[in-house]
Amino acid sequence: MRQENIRLPRDAMWLLQTLHAAGYSAYVVGGCVRDSLLGRQPGDWDICTSARPDQMRSLFADQQLILTGEKHGTVGVVLHGKPYEITTYRLDGTYRDHRHPDKVCFVQDLAADLARRDFTINAMAYAPGEGIVDLHGGRKDLAAGIIRCVGNPTARFAEDALRILRALRFAARLNFTLEAETEAAALAAKDTLQTVSAERIYAELDGLLAAPGAGHTLAQYGEILSGAVPEIAACIGCTQPGRWHCYDVWQHTAAAVAALDARGQDTRGARVLCWATFLHDIAKPLCRSVGPDGAAHFKGHNQRGAVLARTILRRLKAPSYLIDGAVGLIGIHDAPLPTGDAAILKCLNRYGAIFLRRLCALKYADLDAHAHTPEVASRRQDVATFEIRMAELAKTGCYTMRQLAVNGADLMEAGLPAGPAVGRLLHELLGAVMEGRVPNDRKSLLLEARILTAGEEKIK
Repeated sequence: MRQENIRLPRDAMWLLQTLHAAGYSAYVVGGCVRDSLLGRQPGDWDICTSARPDQMRSLFADQQLILTGEKHGTVGVVLHGKPYEITTYRLDGTYRDHRHPDKVCFVQDLAADLARRDFTINAMAYAPGEGIVDLHGGRKDLAAGIIRCVGNPTARFAEDALRILRALRFAARLNFTLEAETEAAALAAKDTLQTVSAERIYAELDGLLAAPGAGHTLAQYGEILSGAVPEIAACIGCTQPGRWHCYDVWQHTAAAVAALDARGQDTRGARVLCWATFLHDIAKPLCRSVGPDGAAHFKGHNQRGAVLARTILRRLKAPSYLIDGAVGLIGIHDAPLPTGDAAILKCLNRYGAIFLRRLCALKYADLDAHAHTPEVASRRQDVATFEIRMAELAKTGCYTMRQLAVNGADLMEAGLPAGPAVGRLLHELLGAVMEGRVPNDRKSLLLEARILTAGEEKIK
């Protein structure tokens, strides 16, 4: 870890100095202290203080303020376009819904404020000249790579069930593990996650899946995660045939998430891939059968998985683009890829290059989580061969109407009457080009159009 002299942004330093000059104590607190000690660049610099909200409003009256969290003690101060949250030291009241305190009580004591926080690594504060205030062993747990609740973990999770998923998200983000008592309490309280709003569960899972240690976290804590996504439970211990697999369905899923390479994807594409990989085999336990050879089979798990994934993602209120993108990939993730230019061009026509690049990334992750056998290696090479040729044809081939060297106006100029027949003829011309029967140039296509039109007239 880095030294304890944390370098603060100029605006955060000004806020602390302004509060101190007015006679209040103030510290940067939480994630910014944690990330600074880990040598990471903090995304936000949150501040806690003895000043009450009304005192903060008065002190920073010349600045743009955000007051939506004022009743909970938080005043946002916007400096140079960036908001800084400043929160009064507080104690939380009782929690009757496993999520929100019934009330908050403002206090003058930093120690009391730190004691209400979720994990030791998030319960540290810092002020220039005073250094780190670490009353719960946060630095020790950072050094050990441990996520530990502040105080009694059962009480912490009873107060706010979402902390269970936050613990796993931090574990995935930092490549940490849960301390034994914290893990046991999270497992015991996993079903209370059903009291948390779908939007909050989705946000935490989304952050977990995007984290570098997501696969390792899934492998370790599947039972806890089943509190958020109950369908996971049936995947744990669901065995698969040894010819192809070396894991049960859940450990295979975790290994696939770990193997996923989303480089080159935009933000949406990476998110779609993370969720598609997470849910790609979610229906296997529902489709499992055992053949005469004693091996397990999962006939139809692609299609059934797509249906189940859509149900799960809708339940979590995921964005529509994510639902459609992930479900589309899951529905064909285990299907064979086409070979030959004509078939690949038709595949490009149906799905588009962006979708197919995502499909290849999912297939690689899936196969890399299989047993390392010659059969699996051969399948992986098939994906690589397809991906290379697909990328070439996506640049040079013709697989959409817009890429044809003629359009509807050209056909009508050549004598074809306006109407639905124009669209049908363009579709036939595109098929002929993709199949290599007609070159994509104006003269050849118009000639083919006359031949096709003449044939239709003879049939009439």
